[in-house]
Amino acid sequence: MIATLVIGLVAGWLTGLLMRGKGYGIIVDILLGLVGAVIGRWIFEMLGIAAMGATGHLAMSTVGAIALVALVHAIRKIL
Repeated sequence: MIATLVIGLVAGWLTGLLMRGKGYGIIVDILLGLVGAVIGRWIFEMLGIAAMGATGHLAMSTVGAIALVALVHAIRKIL
């Protein structure tokens, strides 16, 4: 459980660095990483990709967080 939280926190931080813009601030980036971990797990399961070890879970969480941030950016652009 603690490892999942730490990986989600790091994924949020990485997403803040990788995505265009200035991010949403460290707290929101971290929360996006935590939610992204759940989304990433779903995406990987749908694609049949297994995430092994801490590096795999970090990649999975980061992919989910990037997908979430991209969705938020798209919605903000429309509104």
